[in-house]
Amino acid sequence: MKNNKWFIYSFLATLLIISAIPLSLFLISPQASGQTDLTLNKFSSYDELKTFLETTTQGNYYVFDGRGGLLENADSFAVPQASVAESYEGGSSDYSKTNIQVEGVDEADIVKSDGEYLYIVSGNNLTIVKAYPPEEAAVVSKITLDGSISGIFINGNKLAIFETDYSFYTLYNGVTVRESTSTSEEKNGTTKEDIPPEDGKTITYEPPTTSVKVYDVSDKANPALTRDYSIDGNYFSSRMVGDYVYVVVTMYTYFTETDIALPRIQEEDDTEVIQATDIYYFDLSDSSYTFTTIAAININNESQEPTHETIVLGATSGIYVSQGNIYVTFPDYSYQEGETMKTAIQRIKIDGQAITIEATGEVPGYVLNQFSMDEHNGYFRVATTVYNWNLRTFAAEDTTRNNVYVLDMNLNIVGKLEDLAPGEQIYSARFMGNRCYVVTFRNIDPLFVIDLANPAAPRVLGELKVTGYSGYLHLYDENHIIGIGKETDYDAIEDFAWYQGVKISLFDVSDVSNLVEIDKFEIGDRGTDSPILYDHKSLLFDKEKHLLVIPVAVAEINEGDYSDGVPDWAYGNYVWQGAYVFDISLDGIYLRGRITHMDDNTIAGGKYSYYYEYANYIVQRAFYMDDVLYTVSNMKVKMNNLQTLSEINAVDLS
Repeated sequence: MKNNKWFIYSFLATLLIISAIPLSLFLISPQASGQTDLTLNKFSSYDELKTFLETTTQGNYYVFDGRGGLLENADSFAVPQASVAESYEGGSSDYSKTNIQVEGVDEADIVKSDGEYLYIVSGNNLTIVKAYPPEEAAVVSKITLDGSISGIFINGNKLAIFETDYSFYTLYNGVTVRESTSTSEEKNGTTKEDIPPEDGKTITYEPPTTSVKVYDVSDKANPALTRDYSIDGNYFSSRMVGDYVYVVVTMYTYFTETDIALPRIQEEDDTEVIQATDIYYFDLSDSSYTFTTIAAININNESQEPTHETIVLGATSGIYVSQGNIYVTFPDYSYQEGETMKTAIQRIKIDGQAITIEATGEVPGYVLNQFSMDEHNGYFRVATTVYNWNLRTFAAEDTTRNNVYVLDMNLNIVGKLEDLAPGEQIYSARFMGNRCYVVTFRNIDPLFVIDLANPAAPRVLGELKVTGYSGYLHLYDENHIIGIGKETDYDAIEDFAWYQGVKISLFDVSDVSNLVEIDKFEIGDRGTDSPILYDHKSLLFDKEKHLLVIPVAVAEINEGDYSDGVPDWAYGNYVWQGAYVFDISLDGIYLRGRITHMDDNTIAGGKYSYYYEYANYIVQRAFYMDDVLYTVSNMKVKMNNLQTLSEINAVDLS
């Protein structure tokens, strides 16, 4: 079929979006009335923890029976711009790094650069590539793990890899066999197929585990594992400040028949069960709970023991990290019909290995992502959208509202701007100093500039309405903003806007009474997409080099397929994927060229079957080292001249 390729591409993107939505959004039930209690407590005993989970979970929880079945609703109880580094010895004189939100707070990614080598994640492999000089580029070594790799950090000669293993163990007649989503590893030489399916079968469930594996890569050809530290649960997020890696892991609470499964910490042969009396909690009910564990690990000092703290939270939904604090958000559904959903915020102070849970607060509405949050001059700022939900039909009622709140370090609200753009919702936000930039959208894109100089009285300085929307905002300089999103076509009859191709805009916000879209560049037709809309790390931007690079999957419409004209809702056929390379300055946005890792005949005619077959050649990241542009897919690294884009070399990663 003509649109098979786009269906699959959209389906994958939708899965990514859905996976980012807290599970508790789908598990809402009406609440008892009463003021939300945000007092932070510690359980006094295991029995108190068990009673808390039995009595406060709202009928949606997990119990595993002795045969491995999952019983739901059991009756008894609940279970900023790419940073540029200094010269690396033997490497380039300057090079780009991961696009991050906060200066000095690195974010794990699937590709990292140190100016001479690239460290590339593909599935459960980590490949080290000597990348500079490009003429000598080659694969140096490869690390293969059992589980999936969520991200990596590089710090000097230390490499940290986050691995999640989704395995559990099945007991057949006293013989343990490992079953895993990531490997087919066997234990004791016995496979499941060797055992009669019902003969003496019992199952002991094991939760996922997230491991922080630290390698010494002084010898790039022979990486040496120096630390293997694991926590029960799923990898949620991480940051690196100086030598310290902070990782957040969440494990859904569950009972094994009658006992609560407590999260465990393991390093080498030592296993620590986190005791109930070491776990914090809030006395509020939720549709599901997680043990959220924050650990601090010195990546350069194996002799220093990691530290950790654990909190029972609802479904953790967002995280923002400054150099001194981690802010974790989770929805609070302790409200009745007609009341407003809120987001609870937990502030955890970090200072080296010290982790201190310090404050808890709450704001009305839902937080879109990390860019809707910020810390500045002793205040925490957050932008939210309020949806009025009918808790019985799970449908939005009346109208949406958008707000910006300013909180002190105790997470008390000290200033607010509410009811911004009624009927629309926040599509992107970005804070810079005393300003906040917010894009809302329904049929048209208003860009709001909000003044936060007086924390007690936020106010709108200016507003610009343009077609389309910006799903990601990036700071060009203090007076200019880059917006990347989708163009739209408005249908006045249906009062509805149809997404079209990818749109890049450059806004002048120097005169708040006269905001201007200096220039815009549109790519492709409806169906064209870019990972930048959900993954900011896919952006490469350098103001001094006038450089902007984003991966794009281009869809184009064949007008001959529509005898009565192309309707707004029509999707294009996939025709190209790779990196768009732009010259961007205050003079405008100009296409420098395009780089793909696929052969022309792979994508000719929009044949998605070929695209699907060559999915490992989708360009995901771009870096520069001196005057060389590097583009990275799962199976290839290409090196092109940064100015002319002529190809210099390529390395096959397969």
